[in-house]
Amino acid sequence: MARRGTGSGRAGGPHPRAAGPRPGRGRRSAKGSTGPGRAPYADRMEADLEDLTRRTRRELTGPADEELHRRLTAIADPDALATVLTQSHLPLWAREIAAFRLGCAGDRRSFEPLVLLLNHRDPDRCLSASHALGRLGDPRTAAAAAALATNELRVAYALTPVRLLTTLRAPESAPALITVLGRRLAPGDPHWRVALACVEGLGALADPRARQVLEAARAHPRLCAAASAALSRLR
Repeated sequence: MARRGTGSGRAGGPHPRAAGPRPGRGRRSAKGSTGPGRAPYADRMEADLEDLTRRTRRELTGPADEELHRRLTAIADPDALATVLTQSHLPLWAREIAAFRLGCAGDRRSFEPLVLLLNHRDPDRCLSASHALGRLGDPRTAAAAAALATNELRVAYALTPVRLLTTLRAPESAPALITVLGRRLAPGDPHWRVALACVEGLGALADPRARQVLEAARAHPRLCAAASAALSRLR
């Protein structure tokens, strides 16, 4: 986590500008931003941003933080938000807000910061990053999520990457979930919630390659019902 800077360091953050996204930097419009399908997507995005705003507000420590927080939730210029991602003296919550807003807008400059947050020890940050990555639509997302999910050194934080892989339904999804679930079936493994997410994800993906590991999962009391349901959905 980046160190908190001095008050003067925060006061030098980006200033709001009225300009919207400009072409040529790998950005695209957020899904559903126009036309009849706009409302459900926009409503969900607004709700997620409100949740993030409320959560990060609890981390503020003074007037300088409050002013920075206000600006970051109001800035309309994606270049100003992208600048925040490179300012290591800013607190993590500031870069999280910037990355989330850029990701939801389809700006791929948010990809690396969001991937780092996807495997954070704070589950709320993981979930926020997962939502933004799902909207970002970057083709690298599935491979990154698979790498995080299968990293045994970070298995305690693998729950959100596993669920994101299920949502993405990418070529990397089923192989990664099969690998993670197989490891979690070892006697005495404490990460049964990760195993359950894998079982449920494999059922949703309905990939026949998962049959063997799902059959093995039926021997585990906490996984038996979900594994049986997943097996019934295999093609």
